[in-house]
Amino acid sequence: MLQDGMDTGSEWTGETGHESEAIEWLVDAESAKTRIDKYITESLGEDVSRSQVQLWITEGHVFVNEGPVKSNYKVGQGDRILLKIPEPSAVEIIPEDIPLEIAYEDADVIVVNKPRGMVVHPAPGHSSGTLVNALMFHCKDLSGINGELRPGIVHRIDKDTTGLIMAAKNDKAHASLAAQLKDHSVNRRYLALVHGNINHDQGTIDAPIGRDAQDRKLYTVTDRNSKHAVTHFTVVERFGDYSLLELKLETGRTHQIRVHMKYIGHPLVGDPVYGKSKGIKLNGQALHAAILGFVHPSTGEYMEFSAPMPDDMEELLTILRGR
Repeated sequence: MLQDGMDTGSEWTGETGHESEAIEWLVDAESAKTRIDKYITESLGEDVSRSQVQLWITEGHVFVNEGPVKSNYKVGQGDRILLKIPEPSAVEIIPEDIPLEIAYEDADVIVVNKPRGMVVHPAPGHSSGTLVNALMFHCKDLSGINGELRPGIVHRIDKDTTGLIMAAKNDKAHASLAAQLKDHSVNRRYLALVHGNINHDQGTIDAPIGRDAQDRKLYTVTDRNSKHAVTHFTVVERFGDYSLLELKLETGRTHQIRVHMKYIGHPLVGDPVYGKSKGIKLNGQALHAAILGFVHPSTGEYMEFSAPMPDDMEELLTILRGR
C-alpha cells in the first residue's frame, strides 16, 4: 500500500512483517539520476549514515523494481525502491533507570525534555547515561532504522543543549518524522543567549556549514564540502552586551546554531568550543530547544510542544535584568 504525505519527492509505505520492517519509495522526476545510497540516506534523515545505507545495499536489503542494485545505481523516475530493514542484532546497550521528563508519548513517538549534560546516544567515551540508555529502559520498542547504537533517534541536540527531542517507536513513524525533517516542516525553535548587542530585531543567516579543515571535529562556515544551512533569528530581549534570541532552524546541520552565531560575531554564552573565553560563564552553551512541532505519523494531526528554559539559564537572565 502506497501512501502520500512524505513530500520529499517520493511516496512511501511502511509495513511491519515478521522478519523486518519494509519502507518503499516511488521516485519522482526531481529525484531522478540521484545515487540510490544518497537517495535513501536523505529520505531517512540526516542521522542515518550513508555507510549504513551502503551496508544494507551490499547485504541485499535494498531492491529497485524488485531487483538488487549496487550503491552507485542512479534512480530513475518511476523506480520503486524497497528497503527491508533487517532486525537489529543484539548489542550491549544497557537500559538504565534514568529519570526522563516526558512531554508526550504514545505508540509511535515520544517527546522528551533533555537536560544539560546528557548525550543523546552511545558513542566512544559515552557508553552509558545517554538518552538512548534511558529510552531503552522506559520504552518496550524503538525504531531500528538508525542501527544498534541509536534506536529511535530521528534527530539530535548537543550534549549541553537542553530541551525537546523526539524519538520514534517504530520504523514507519521514524520514516515519517525523518521526511518532515528533510522537507523542513518540523517546527524547531530555540532560545539562546549570545554575546553582544544585536542591533536589528530579526535576520536570517544563510551560510553553508562543513567540517573545519584545521580540526575535523569542529564545523565552520565554508564553501568546501559543505551543506546548505539556514537559521532565522529574532531578538527577544537585550542586555547591553548580551542578547536573548529565538532561533528557528530551516535546516538541521551539526552545531548549526553555534556555528552560525559565531560566524556573525555573536557566539553563544558558555559555548566551550565556539564561544568566547571572557564574560559570563555557564556549564555549557546557553541554548534551549524550546518548541517542537510536527505532524503525527499516524493521525496526521499537527502537534506542538514547549519546554521552559532550564534553571541555570533563567537564573542568568535574572542576573542580567538586575544589573
